[in-house]
Amino acid sequence: MTSYRFDHLYAVDGWHSPGFVTVEDGKITGIAGAAPDTPIDNIGGIALPGIANLHSHAFQRAMAGLSEYRTGAAEDSFWTWRELMYRFVGRIDPADLEAIAAQLYVEMLKAGFTSVGEFQYLHHDPGGMPFGNVAEMTLRTLTAARETGIGITLLPVLYRHGGFGELPPGGNQKRFINDVDQFLRIYEAAKSETGADPDRHTGIAPHSLRAADFASISAVIDGIDADAPIHIHIAEQEKEIADCEAWSGKRPVELLLENQDVTGRWCLVHATHMTEGETAAAARSGAIAGLCPTTEANLGDGIFELPGWLESDGALGIGSDSHISVSVVEELRWLEYGQRLRDRRRNVAGSETVSTGRRLFDAAVAGGARALGLGDGHLSVGVRANIVVLDGDAPDFAGQGTDTLMESWIFSGNEPVVKHVFVGGRQVIKDGMHPAEKEIARRYRDTVTRLLSD
Repeated sequence: MTSYRFDHLYAVDGWHSPGFVTVEDGKITGIAGAAPDTPIDNIGGIALPGIANLHSHAFQRAMAGLSEYRTGAAEDSFWTWRELMYRFVGRIDPADLEAIAAQLYVEMLKAGFTSVGEFQYLHHDPGGMPFGNVAEMTLRTLTAARETGIGITLLPVLYRHGGFGELPPGGNQKRFINDVDQFLRIYEAAKSETGADPDRHTGIAPHSLRAADFASISAVIDGIDADAPIHIHIAEQEKEIADCEAWSGKRPVELLLENQDVTGRWCLVHATHMTEGETAAAARSGAIAGLCPTTEANLGDGIFELPGWLESDGALGIGSDSHISVSVVEELRWLEYGQRLRDRRRNVAGSETVSTGRRLFDAAVAGGARALGLGDGHLSVGVRANIVVLDGDAPDFAGQGTDTLMESWIFSGNEPVVKHVFVGGRQVIKDGMHPAEKEIARRYRDTVTRLLSD
């Protein structure tokens, strides 16, 4: 049993200044504003709940920033970026993926993310042949998570087709493709590795309605645990909407809600282009909107309709997706700023009773944790001790009380202020550093240098 003292602690019941947290076996067993009758480690700083990064494609970290030039296409878009991604992904082997993921996960921890949902569709060798262990690639991300200490929910991806109407996959999609039986073997292999680990979990991810048919999705859901998270890309691109309507006469979210029992275990990743009716119905289902503002901006996807979602009491979380940016602050800031630019007004997510930053932070903590099967996410007795400590001496926080600390971090912070990070009660970042970051960075540099020189 260990007790910690923080100058300020943001718990489920609000701020404690100072705040004390007692941890045993990775769980919080006590939260108080007065010192417990046990030895205390005086950490100081501003303690917040860690945030879940609910949507990650780890391998894409290695190509971040490599597609910022005109391709010669009439109009650069998500679809031209995807072709570049396909060419890059054909070079990555299991050891490469592990090295890339480890670097990424260190960056996530240093940014204040304490867990990640790994939406992993790079399953087979470049020719489409399964590895000896059919879950080899997925398990390499688990190895990276354990090395770095980040929590992870493995989300092996069901990828069956090349487009709506069960079009055959293209040659550059060979690495992604599984039938239902083989996919369930990947799921079972992943689950067997995470089953006894309280900080690692397994769910599934039908890639999208264009890549997975409803019969396959239903068969897979029937074969997994009843509480396993289900994530899906949906309504990210206007072309996706048009293609879905041309094939089915319906929009993607509308079609999904009509054909699946969408509940709170579902995460609708992006959900950028929804009608007012789809927005209300999706929010009512309890599904979490998985929002990735920096990637959505980078790809030119569009802007999520946040006011309508919040008015419908919709749940949400954030993810860094393609990892063009790995930052809690950037995702929350640009979630709000996108709304301001579109609507030409300020404090879109705020209300008369809750500040903008706090409302976004609270929503991302709760929704992100639930999307990864972690419960509520806020700091309370009985939950895993996933704690991020900001440097209380940072200039951004000078002279401030608890009513503005969160706003300053999210909206004015440009220097790294994450000082310490605990995952399941274990300190993985100390004084802004990860103990293995130099070796992990060396492996990453060697890997990416070789991949880009091939």
